[in-house]
Amino acid sequence: MTTTHTLPATQNDAWGFFGTMNEQADAAWPLAMRAVAEATGQSLETVRIFMDSRYGRHFADSVLNQMHYGASLEAAIAAATEQWMGWTIGRITSKEYGIPRGLPYLTGFVVHCEITDEELAA
Repeated sequence: MTTTHTLPATQNDAWGFFGTMNEQADAAWPLAMRAVAEATGQSLETVRIFMDSRYGRHFADSVLNQMHYGASLEAAIAAATEQWMGWTIGRITSKEYGIPRGLPYLTGFVVHCEITDEELAA
């Protein structure tokens, strides 16, 4: 993936990742979009759907937690991405959401958000 792709803008500036990041949202959005897309191998539009969801809000919470402990914005996004990629989908989450067991948590929920968005559009 190259960084020359145009980043989709948030469609949920009051909630999701963008709303949770508050005054840091404008700086955090492009960094997090690229980090999540690179880590998961998903398109920027798919990542935007995740970032605008409640799971994007939880991801932002992870970023803010890292910042609370002194990490810069860039380091906090990298650490949150690494943390979410290190977690794996367990049996209960797999059964509840239909995400394959053992998949990295971040990848699983990014793809889950895309599938849910497509189902709602149908």
